[in-house]
Amino acid sequence: MPRPLWAGAISFGLVTIPVKIVSATEDHDVHFHRVHLADMGRVRTRKVCEIDGEVVSQDEIGKGYEIAKDQTVPVTDEELEQMPLPTAKAIEIAAFVDADTIDPVRISDSYYLAADGQVAAKPYTLLRKALQRSSKVAVAKFQWHGRERLGLLRIREGAIVLHSMKWPDEVRNPDDVTAPREVEVGEEEIEQALQLAEQMTIEDLSGFHDEYREALEDIIAAKAEGKPLPAPAEDETQEKGEVVDLMAALNASVKAAKESRGEDGEDATVHEMRPSKKTARKTPAKKTAASKKTTASKKPAKKTATKKRSAS
Repeated sequence: MPRPLWAGAISFGLVTIPVKIVSATEDHDVHFHRVHLADMGRVRTRKVCEIDGEVVSQDEIGKGYEIAKDQTVPVTDEELEQMPLPTAKAIEIAAFVDADTIDPVRISDSYYLAADGQVAAKPYTLLRKALQRSSKVAVAKFQWHGRERLGLLRIREGAIVLHSMKWPDEVRNPDDVTAPREVEVGEEEIEQALQLAEQMTIEDLSGFHDEYREALEDIIAAKAEGKPLPAPAEDETQEKGEVVDLMAALNASVKAAKESRGEDGEDATVHEMRPSKKTARKTPAKKTAASKKTTASKKPAKKTATKKRSAS
């Protein structure tokens, strides 16, 4: 079992459940050191006081909050620990909400809550079964790493999962983001997009993997063994500013998706783009029985999976 990151209890009305927080994810990224290129010596970060220029050891470093220019107030760890918060050592469930009302953009890191000792077994099971039998999730508050956080409790494969969440005022308004100007999209284009989505539907994401990390590991292995570097992948992305025939691209994508699943793609017909708004609307291509199939046993096309991951 991974090392616990926090120990406390879930406060559920008058029920107290001792738990430990365990990370629910792992970091598989390739990490680099900063080195001096002349001799490969490690280059480390030194903590230097900007007033006297001296290197400062870790036990000489504390927290400070700048309230005005040239005026900083020191805050100790002891003062933070003694703050009068009911969530100091508790994950306090404040409410229950329908699971589909939670905006995914607010969800941050994920952790498993492990029952801490035999005394926690029964109340832990009680909360787990209550959440399993409802369509609701628990909203909780807890203090961690020097701040109070909002959390979401749900069930994953028999374990209670704690998702750290953004506070409402931490989520930017989408109106602040520059959106593309309104353009006309034809019904046949929407239908083809829906058909493409249907062809690309899978039941789980187990087939996805980090191709960038794998390619990076290949480069590192080749350099370590003195072998030639792998040939770079061809850039198949379209040039910026290139005009795309949207219907042709959609139809080609539907056909490619069908072929990747071993299905007949003959019914994916390319339509010409409408030259103006006055052109009569074309009848959308009818979906065949093959286009309605959703097979999860096969992985999506490698190219498609890569694009989906990079977009996230």
